[in-house]
Amino acid sequence: MDPAKDTLGFIGIGVMGKSMAGHLMKAGYRVLVYTRTKEKAADLLSAGAEWAESPAALAPRCSVVFTMVGYPSDVEEVYFGPKGLIATARPGAYLVDTTTSKPDLARRIFTEAQTRGLHALDAPVSGGDVGARNAALTIMVGGERADFEAVKPLLEVMGKTVVLQGPAGAGQHTKMANQIVIASNLTGAVEAMRYAKAAGLDPRTVLQSIGAGSAGSWQLNNMVPRMLDGDFAPGFYVKHFLKDLRIALEAAREMKLKLPLLELAERLFARASAEGFDDNGTQALYLLYERGLV
Repeated sequence: MDPAKDTLGFIGIGVMGKSMAGHLMKAGYRVLVYTRTKEKAADLLSAGAEWAESPAALAPRCSVVFTMVGYPSDVEEVYFGPKGLIATARPGAYLVDTTTSKPDLARRIFTEAQTRGLHALDAPVSGGDVGARNAALTIMVGGERADFEAVKPLLEVMGKTVVLQGPAGAGQHTKMANQIVIASNLTGAVEAMRYAKAAGLDPRTVLQSIGAGSAGSWQLNNMVPRMLDGDFAPGFYVKHFLKDLRIALEAAREMKLKLPLLELAERLFARASAEGFDDNGTQALYLLYERGLV
């Protein structure tokens, strides 16, 4: 891709999409943006991004369109129908969905895109708000290798680890594996801190020891300080993580897998959602334990 020639589109300017689009702009690309709430794109527009009134208005002007929306239903709305990306993108364009969504939906997008001479990749990301801001995301990609190689330089502007996992849907399956690990690590970190406090220990001092040993993990070392500081602002929303866990459970059941830890995590985050924590970060799981709600 050539910054002098290629115009990029970015749909979905949320906690992560804003930083991702910003990195593409800093790399010299002309970037068109669309999001449901225009105010969320204000910083990007001030920095030189151009506004599109709809996905249908954006798509014909771009060689590559990235999407980062909330739910599989949002992905379907953006990609399908007479005003969707598949119907309105210019021939030969690349459509890259970085939303965490369903593997079968990714395969459907790929198949439909092919019928119109388009290139589609599912490329969900991991790393949260910190990874997005620092261009250090892990990006897990499903699709054709030639398509992957074509857009890899753009993905590397936004991420540090960019890997083609296999055909369409493979990126989403990899993200499900990622979310299963996160759920287990985060739950373990919360329970470890509750145990430490009950034993009369200083959780921060405990963290110095266990965070540097074999128990260390990104969740432990990044989320526990936020919990202990009472910082439950979203790097990744509870409501979106619950969505991911349910996608993973659905896929696991289709593969006839029994995954007890995943089932436990879904129940815990469903309770967090019911308690009104949807718009908090995933570290708000700590509040369930603090308030005796588990």
